[in-house]
Amino acid sequence: MSAEDLENYETDMELALYREYRDVVGLFSYVVETERRFYLANQVDLQVRSAAGEVYFELTLADAWVWDVYRSARFVKSVRVVTFKDVNVEELAKAELDLGGSAGFAR
Repeated sequence: MSAEDLENYETDMELALYREYRDVVGLFSYVVETERRFYLANQVDLQVRSAAGEVYFELTLADAWVWDVYRSARFVKSVRVVTFKDVNVEELAKAELDLGGSAGFAR
């Protein structure tokens, strides 16, 4: 496999992942971003913890989808993330979820 073949394969995988995201985003209520992953979820619990003077975040997600091009099963029942980095949790308004023609994107 040449470098060009590998690049084309990775581009195709990323496009397929975006299409899957576009198809499933309407099923979820929250977008969650960490330094390593991007999730869609229907339940989010974010706790700020402290140990030995360090502050960290413990994040528990239920009924989730993981943005990961290398993961074969992206739907997960529950996810637990522990991180010292920033966490962004955003509740999606249903009007924001229209990725069809009205948002300027063709399906």
